Amino acid sequence: MSELSIKIRVADREYPMRVSVAEEERLRLAGRALADKLREFRENYGIQDKQDLLAMIALSILADQQKVSQEKDGTDAALTERLERLDTLLAGATAMR
Repeated sequence: MSELSIKIRVADREYPMRVSVAEEERLRLAGRALADKLREFRENYGIQDKQDLLAMIALSILADQQKVSQEKDGTDAALTERLERLDTLLAGATAMR
């Protein structure tokens, strides 16, 4: 697997990274999204301290991630329940034959 040396800029600092070709675009997009979030939080909340901004963004992203995870778990449980009911119905139909 070939690796690339790239630099991702976060809060006016560059971070050198070695990444696979497949990961490069994902990391660059994440870097741009983070820059957008920094600008958004700075404008919306008037926060200038970069550490505070990064902490708030991390908290926001993790809260969103937990929400998605909980929704996914709920979807999985509902799907499992529906499949179990379908299996019961099919077993009952097979038994009637």
